Amino acid sequence: MSGEPPPIEVAAADSPAFRLRPIGYLATPFRDRFGIPRQPRLAPHACGTLRLLPPCDRAEAVRGLDAFSHVWLTFLFHRSAGRWSPTVRPPRLGGNQRVGVFASRSPFRLNPLGLSLVELRSLDTRDGVVLTFAGVDLLDGTPILDIKPYLPFVDREDEARAGFVAGPPVRLPVDFSARALGQLPCHAERWPDLAALLDEVLAYDPRPAYATDPLRIYGFRLYDLEIQWRCTGERAIVEQILPAAD
Repeated sequence: MSGEPPPIEVAAADSPAFRLRPIGYLATPFRDRFGIPRQPRLAPHACGTLRLLPPCDRAEAVRGLDAFSHVWLTFLFHRSAGRWSPTVRPPRLGGNQRVGVFASRSPFRLNPLGLSLVELRSLDTRDGVVLTFAGVDLLDGTPILDIKPYLPFVDREDEARAGFVAGPPVRLPVDFSARALGQLPCHAERWPDLAALLDEVLAYDPRPAYATDPLRIYGFRLYDLEIQWRCTGERAIVEQILPAAD
């Protein structure tokens, strides 16, 4: 996407409407919502690129940002906009227990805004402004509304309580079938970190909580590929890596 982004009209109580404009659209490996890590930084090899759009595509707008290792991205859940629910079923509760939407990070919010903490890998101002992030958990084409630096001394709280989210998710071993191992070299030149990224994504079992069939083959798009895989409940298995159909 290029050119100046269209404004997003926002009406606030007892005040004039104001506009939010995306500063750019994040390019990521994730072409489907299924398969995206459920939290940022769970997949360090998931990288995203953001080219800032006018009028933010000026070097002075990011002056000093490269001194920070991590940043917050404020973004729009653009594929969920207009769909919200006062209660949701978090995957961490097995998908069968409801909590309030404001006690979750669900995309189905009245105002579909999200916040993601990512590593800032590079900042290039030679031709506009291009930023590269690692550990992204966002769909390809996600509108980014703002960038703010992460400050460890205020943004981290060691004594914080995490509610029903008791520690990091369980990580499963990830295996590759003989067929998938044979297919990996075909894509190594374009996507050298493909095996590592698949290991990181599938280790956290992106299936719905109710899915239990160890023989069922699932598929999702990663880059321009179709990943076919299954999960026994004890390990994830990559069965095939195929060119994605248009």
